[in-house]
Amino acid sequence: MSNLILSIFPGIDLLGRGFEAEGFCVVRGPDVLWGGDIRGFHPPAGRFEGIIGGPPCQDFSRARRSAPTGYGLEMLSEFARVVTEAQPVWFLMENVPTVPTLDVHGYHVQRVDLDARECDSAQSRLRHFQYGDQRGYIIICKRSPKAAQAEPCCMATEGKHAKQRRTWADFCELQGLPRDFSLPGMTMEGAYRAVGNGVPIPMARVIARSVTAARAPVGFRVCECGCGRPVGGRRVTATVACRKRLQRQRDLAGVTVPGAVTLFECESPGESQQIG
Repeated sequence: MSNLILSIFPGIDLLGRGFEAEGFCVVRGPDVLWGGDIRGFHPPAGRFEGIIGGPPCQDFSRARRSAPTGYGLEMLSEFARVVTEAQPVWFLMENVPTVPTLDVHGYHVQRVDLDARECDSAQSRLRHFQYGDQRGYIIICKRSPKAAQAEPCCMATEGKHAKQRRTWADFCELQGLPRDFSLPGMTMEGAYRAVGNGVPIPMARVIARSVTAARAPVGFRVCECGCGRPVGGRRVTATVACRKRLQRQRDLAGVTVPGAVTLFECESPGESQQIG
């Protein structure tokens, strides 16, 4: 199978850079950053092994301070449309943990949460991935132990605060880029936003390696909380944190009455939605 993949919603494509570092050949689709529009993009069928990308996440973020605009759902639908037209063997969508589940006919979808610290990164940054596979394969990320100390997450908005922001070299290094990385033609605030919106390259490489090793879940199951970790025997969750997260999901669904552990930790109900 060819390692030719399509990257949509690429921005400056740190996710694609991670896949390239792991041996994939990446073709990049249109992006608003460069004046493109995914809504007019139609990929050829059967040419790409996989599709990767991170649609806009602002509508699904718990940090938002205004009502959802509907643009996020529209772009998720565009992601699903591109996958349906291109018919790759697999797809990988990156977003925030509270994004709805992407439902694409013919694909088994697995939700995986990953922290940058589990990928030998110095920053604390939780990202969510959905891996869809026509064969029913799943991915298992090889996680490193989290460091006790971590740098704050690299945010796209950090460039707005000239006095408090980290240096450009430090910011780029935390995202896995060279310290002398540059984006000619962009304002400093715009450059911070472009780099901060990307998936840290060390995390992208961990995900890319897991996609290369994707396999059928024979002899084990995947943790029911959505973290993507394998479990065996009669277990349904992998860690204590997984059990708490699963309980929060049950609380939100009304299956159980929220208790002291989960009452104030509830995540957005968007996790129970589906987009097709």
